[in-house]
Amino acid sequence: MARVAKKTTRGRAAPKLAKVGSGELLTLLDFVRYAVSRFVEAKLAFAHGTTDPVAEAAFLVSEALHLNPDQFESFAHARVTIAEGKTILNLIHQRVTTRKPAAYLVNKVYMRGLPFYVDERVIVPRSFIGELLDSHFGGEEGAGTLIDDPTAVERVLDLCTGSGCLAILAAHHFPYAAIDAVDISKGALEVARRNVEEYGLDERITLHRGDLFAPLGDIRYDLIITNPPYVDAEGMAALPPECRAEPKLAFDGGADGLDVVRRILAEAPAHLTPDGGLICEIGRGRDLVDEAFPELPLLWLDTEDSEGEVFWISAADLA
Repeated sequence: MARVAKKTTRGRAAPKLAKVGSGELLTLLDFVRYAVSRFVEAKLAFAHGTTDPVAEAAFLVSEALHLNPDQFESFAHARVTIAEGKTILNLIHQRVTTRKPAAYLVNKVYMRGLPFYVDERVIVPRSFIGELLDSHFGGEEGAGTLIDDPTAVERVLDLCTGSGCLAILAAHHFPYAAIDAVDISKGALEVARRNVEEYGLDERITLHRGDLFAPLGDIRYDLIITNPPYVDAEGMAALPPECRAEPKLAFDGGADGLDVVRRILAEAPAHLTPDGGLICEIGRGRDLVDEAFPELPLLWLDTEDSEGEVFWISAADLA
């Protein structure tokens, strides 16, 4: 789960997009500019893999043309065929009129540069944990401070796995670890299985259907990662249309947003190795978490785009 955009007005009639004349839009940049204007005009919300209208427009144009996002700059001034232009304009029209996340329209999202399949059975993944695996767990520059040696990690658990993206990123980051991934949603696990198979990780990632730790027995893990539902009742009432297109189950954290978090913190000690730890994403609820658990020495971790939205706690401190 991830941060929620501001509420937009309910019941507003879907905007109608003016027709684009032949030859009026020629290059990839032309279509991006047109899309940005329409997105801003329609007051769309962005929080689903892209954070602003320009990034979202470039993402949709690239996907329509079967280009990796890294290739956009190379082809930015290339001309688009008439058939390709119709495909792009159709995606822009769908994004504006349906208010569905762009990831659902193309069934794809990127995390840490890797593509993942998504549809309406799962929340669109946009967790900060993927970046933190690199920066704080034996990272790319060897500056990890929480787990210095990723090769020493033997078992990892991903709770509330959704599309399975964090489990897959963990499998790449901890090359010798067996990964368990749990979700209560049958549909979410179907999506996760598709992604796991796509990356050829069937033998390393085991998917479990159940309520948090329930299907795991007495297995203990060197690392538990989780991005659970954490939106409170007020936030649920204010979800923009884009977020309302996603599974409610992936957002709803109860009255104060901490229902699932409380259970995870209570049950995690029985599933951690003595030197293990838990990393949990909580969005903008740090003050509530600190108030609810004053006895826990939570370490709050920052990323390039977040501050104090993810915490770490060791097994020793959690016991």
